[in-house]
Amino acid sequence: MISDPNKMKGQCHCGAVRFEATLNDGFNGIRRCNCSYCRMRGAAVVPLAMNGLCFLQGEDVLSAYRFNTGVAQHFFCSRCGIHTHLQRRSNPQLYAVNVACLDGVSPFDFAEVPVTDGIHHPGDTGEPARQAGVMCFIAQESRSNNR
Repeated sequence: MISDPNKMKGQCHCGAVRFEATLNDGFNGIRRCNCSYCRMRGAAVVPLAMNGLCFLQGEDVLSAYRFNTGVAQHFFCSRCGIHTHLQRRSNPQLYAVNVACLDGVSPFDFAEVPVTDGIHHPGDTGEPARQAGVMCFIAQESRSNNR
């Protein structure tokens, strides 16, 4: 039997928070945001339904941060401080999980990550959501190859 490629396990840095995430569409929805909080946090996230996140341990050590309208919730481990996931402002019925917390995944695995314009959020402007740009990662040749 083939396992679900959208179902992945993940954790925070210290391992206190462990979860299983069922992604809506694999990594096709990966994005970053340029709002004041996300700009500082720097995480790349992928969307999932609220019932697509199942905590295996440590839900009790999560803390949440809200700002501005208070709709979005940004969750992080209260022990190591790693941002694990968020409840989205644009659709509070969706979560988005930090790809760096998913086992075997790095934000540097993606050459390009679209950046949502959170500075001009549709909830503030009444305008449709728009893309602010694209973050690009260009890998350098490995040091081990230079020896």
